[in-house]
Amino acid sequence: MNNSITQNATRALLYEVVTLPKPGLVDPLSPGPHQDMNIYTFIDSSLSLTNYFTAAFNIGHDFKAADLTEMFFKLRQKGIAAEKDMFQATNGINTHKGAIFALGIFVCAESYCQKNQTEIFTTIKKMCTGLVEHDLKLNNQLKTAGEKEFQQYGAGGAREQAELGYPIVRDVALPFLKKRTGNLQTRLLDTLMKIATVTVDSNLIKRAGNYEIINWLQNKAASYLKLGGYNSAAGKKYLQELNQECLEKNYSLGGCADLLIVTIFMALERDYL
Repeated sequence: MNNSITQNATRALLYEVVTLPKPGLVDPLSPGPHQDMNIYTFIDSSLSLTNYFTAAFNIGHDFKAADLTEMFFKLRQKGIAAEKDMFQATNGINTHKGAIFALGIFVCAESYCQKNQTEIFTTIKKMCTGLVEHDLKLNNQLKTAGEKEFQQYGAGGAREQAELGYPIVRDVALPFLKKRTGNLQTRLLDTLMKIATVTVDSNLIKRAGNYEIINWLQNKAASYLKLGGYNSAAGKKYLQELNQECLEKNYSLGGCADLLIVTIFMALERDYL
């Protein structure tokens, strides 16, 4: 099924990756600290997820039961298959694992909400009820970076954001993007940095090997916005320096990127872009 929701999901992935310069992330000029991937890897990965977004849309559209956690677990099975499609398209490189989780939830919820006239962030909370306990607290085989960081620091990461109904997107990123002026590149870069002022990015913690790095990023992002963001000469220079620093220290802001992707998706759905 070809529809605007699934198209906007693919657009969100592509809008994010072509935006530059993004500190700690792949863009058209540089792979950043991700030497095993580039812009083409991300384009291939994005296109490989088309069937997944259609499946996510259909799950949301067709779901009739009262317990929305059932809808999430149906989606999750499709997400596992989507990861295999992604790895096949990228020759085994993890480009969009976090986005498969987050954007899949948003596509499924948006489809459900349009059919049932409900509010998306409330719907996501209902879909993801108990997720942190199910995946992290009761999980004795912690393997992923997010799982290990929950054990070490108590940080719930992407799952916690989902269970809370993505308050960073709802309360911070989406209102900020809606109000932000300038061209699309400026608005998206500034929104990424706004996200970085409040996010506990598990990718960054993993790369830095410590939790204190979050304060560093949040302070850097706040300083950038205080300078006026990408619309200002000082902000532009500051971001380029931060980009270089992330490259030298091998820092990745993958968690922030995933939140930017779903913010872009919501902005496209709401005609903010």
